[in-house]
Amino acid sequence: MPKTTVGDLERKFNYQQVTGTPAALNRVITLPDINRPGLELAGYFSNSQTKRIVVIGGKEYRYIQDEMDEINQRRVFEFLTGEDTPCILITGMNHPCPPVLKEIADRKDFPVFETHRKTSQLVVNVTNYLDELLAPSQLVHAELVRIYGVGVLITGASGMGKSEIVLDLVKRGHQLVADDRVDVFRIHNSLIGKTAQIIAGYMELRGVGIIDVKRLFGITSVANSANISFEVSLVPYDPDAEYDRIGLEEKEFSEYLGIKIVKMRIPVTYGRPMGTVIETAVTNYLLQQDGFDSAKEFEQLVLKEIEKNRQD
Repeated sequence: MPKTTVGDLERKFNYQQVTGTPAALNRVITLPDINRPGLELAGYFSNSQTKRIVVIGGKEYRYIQDEMDEINQRRVFEFLTGEDTPCILITGMNHPCPPVLKEIADRKDFPVFETHRKTSQLVVNVTNYLDELLAPSQLVHAELVRIYGVGVLITGASGMGKSEIVLDLVKRGHQLVADDRVDVFRIHNSLIGKTAQIIAGYMELRGVGIIDVKRLFGITSVANSANISFEVSLVPYDPDAEYDRIGLEEKEFSEYLGIKIVKMRIPVTYGRPMGTVIETAVTNYLLQQDGFDSAKEFEQLVLKEIEKNRQD
């Protein structure tokens, strides 16, 4: 299971730590969600998500100050500073850590932070950061290229010439994201593809060796990530096989981390301009996403022509 620590969060956003020693920053964060503890402050602890980061905003702070006596505060803060809770973030101007919470947190070596940021802004920043950091991931041996803004996963057996095809696409103005190793992350309902930082921007070409794509073709030839929505699967050409020549067959899909993307099998044969073929496939995919299906329009034209000949 992906995880991070409170220390990583503090280094990212530079919140002011008011309780806890440096060891408290080693607390583990496993969920990207936030807990606004309205029900807990009211004394309802059942079904509380104790593994979430607790955010005390303006409303919660005023409720603590105006409605809760010391006994209630001690009971609630003892619960909110449990072993599973990563930390507490207190937001807004002039909202110092309540003395009772500071006392309990210091005793437990529990991290409490203060920040002047608005609660809504903090929640968005923290959840977006944790969504990406804690996203489930999968390693895929493939190429990933951004073609006309579309993240295209190019898969196929070793020796199919995937790297050479990607190099041709980069020379045509498209962007390399990953060569051979693609780290696929599920963030909400999207698949985001990246590669390991150490090999980002590099490609391996048989007979040539390792090349630096960014230096050879310019800084715009490489992208750090791409939203994957289309897969091209390269297969050896088989003269005895039947291929879809019109595009009316049922669409094929691949599934990664529970999300399906359109998959197109393209046969590879000597002399076939694969860069042009893949560019055309992606353009056709974009047209279909926009409601235009060339194969279906062609079918309608043929049916109209048949009907016209029949009437004649």
